[in-house]
Amino acid sequence: MGGLVLKLRPFERVLINGVLVENGDRKSSMTIKTENTNVLRLRDAIHPDDANTPVKRLVYTAQLVVAGEASPELGKKELRGGLQALMNVFESSDKATEMLQDIMMYLEAGDFYRTMRALRNLIAMETVLFEYANISVPYIEPPQGSNMMRNQHEPSQRTVAAK
Repeated sequence: MGGLVLKLRPFERVLINGVLVENGDRKSSMTIKTENTNVLRLRDAIHPDDANTPVKRLVYTAQLVVAGEASPELGKKELRGGLQALMNVFESSDKATEMLQDIMMYLEAGDFYRTMRALRNLIAMETVLFEYANISVPYIEPPQGSNMMRNQHEPSQRTVAAK
């Protein structure tokens, strides 16, 4: 039986099913044997304050689901709407349209990790689009009352309890 192999740097942190795990003072690796385990390297995570563009907000939403901080049902609903909006924005780009179709396929399969990773690839395209339009990257406030974009500065209570 295989599994997901994590190679960790000294003192690197990772969330596993909502529990914060910190590596010791040496490089190490571990194998996650259980399928559908939520794993998020904190070095790959987007900070909530940096989720200030449409694509980054979608990455952050997928990240919340991957980290176990948001329900897959709510995440899927918000991601579907955001992906539809992005398809309208990137409709003239065959490459972006193909990427968005793949992302939608990952989302519909419930693979939030692949959804998050694929969305990260769109950040560069979004930046180019903003530069081409000669506008600075806008700061987009989270929608009022959104459960997905709540402040995630501090780990959840169950994460704090694990320290």
